[in-house]
Amino acid sequence: MRLLFFCLIALGIAAFVALGIREDSGYVLIGYDVWTFESSLALFVLALVIVFSALYMALRIFDNLLSAPEKMRSWSSRHSAKRARKALNRGLLELSEGDWKGAEKHLLHLADHSETPMLNYLAAARSAQQQQAYDRRDHYLQLAHACMPTADVAVGLTQAELQMAHEQQEQALATLQHLRNIAPHHTQVLKLLKTLYEQLGDWNRLRELLPELRKRNVIGEDELEALGINIYKALLGQAATDDDPAKLRQSWEEIPRKLQTHEELVVCYVQHLMERGHNDQAQELVFNTMRKQWSEMLIELYGHIESSNPSKQLSAAEGWLSRKADDAVLLLTLGRLCLRCKLWGKARSYLESSLNICASSTTYRELGALLEQLDEPTKAMECYRAGLELHVEDPTLDLPSPAEAENEETAAEEPAQQLEQKSA
Repeated sequence: MRLLFFCLIALGIAAFVALGIREDSGYVLIGYDVWTFESSLALFVLALVIVFSALYMALRIFDNLLSAPEKMRSWSSRHSAKRARKALNRGLLELSEGDWKGAEKHLLHLADHSETPMLNYLAAARSAQQQQAYDRRDHYLQLAHACMPTADVAVGLTQAELQMAHEQQEQALATLQHLRNIAPHHTQVLKLLKTLYEQLGDWNRLRELLPELRKRNVIGEDELEALGINIYKALLGQAATDDDPAKLRQSWEEIPRKLQTHEELVVCYVQHLMERGHNDQAQELVFNTMRKQWSEMLIELYGHIESSNPSKQLSAAEGWLSRKADDAVLLLTLGRLCLRCKLWGKARSYLESSLNICASSTTYRELGALLEQLDEPTKAMECYRAGLELHVEDPTLDLPSPAEAENEETAAEEPAQQLEQKSA
């Protein structure tokens, strides 16, 4: 369209000039010394146009000849870059499909001509990792860094991820510590450090990392709280194995106040106190925690604590009845404490009340043991049978009938009676 427009303009100008020449063709006279040149104006103008066009064409040809090598290099570079892009795309596709060998081959092919050679070498390193060619993997990572020395973080993160995948924790730790010196607030570096510390069980360093994880929003609040609980549970476990008994108390005091009332941590600490024989401390901690919050886990654990004053322990637990008299776990705990205090009738009442609210195999077992002690073997066997029924899908398949259970019990008692007679 544009060419047609210019052609019309040229025809218009030519027509205008032709009309002008027709009216008056004019002439040109050039004199020099004894020489003179005379011509019509139209012919002179035409000659000038021809000479100008010839000079212009000659200059263009000369310029193209001079710039030909550069244009060839530019064309070759563009062609190589296009081939490199195709090789990169094919390599990445093969990498995603699991063709590690083919991916490595195409990612390295024409990598020097790629517009992003670092990506080629990083992807090739992942391919080599999958082939367990760890020397080639490290070599490709070095090439990636050499291509772009300013991309320390990107190359380092890839290296750390591959080292962690190969369970090279010590090397990954060195890589991530170097990255943290370079980019101390990088979220991905912090996230990988958190994962690595968990794998290594380095809970002290992970605890030191917690404030930075919270400040940089590396993980969500719920995950952060769960991580903190796991850290302090592990630290309590480490302190519990130390020969110094003060270490356990010191580890508990280092836990933030906000978490010292968390159910899981209190249960963990109480269990370690019980293992160490500090039952009175465990009983006091559970009682003080229960004053602030209700916890069935702590109530159930309270029934296993063998304090030096079981009567006082029972009295304290009975005070919780005013808060939840219909709690089956609380009634089970009260039954256990009554057994420890040798209050058989009271223990039976609590255990039966617990079963009326919620049937539990544990409660049936406790009540069955009590009934055996009270010389009621038939009822004890019924409790044991009811407890077993809670653990099978179809209790009629394997469990004996009450009459069979009574016969089995009698058969089991006869050898015991014979032994007693022999000993007598």
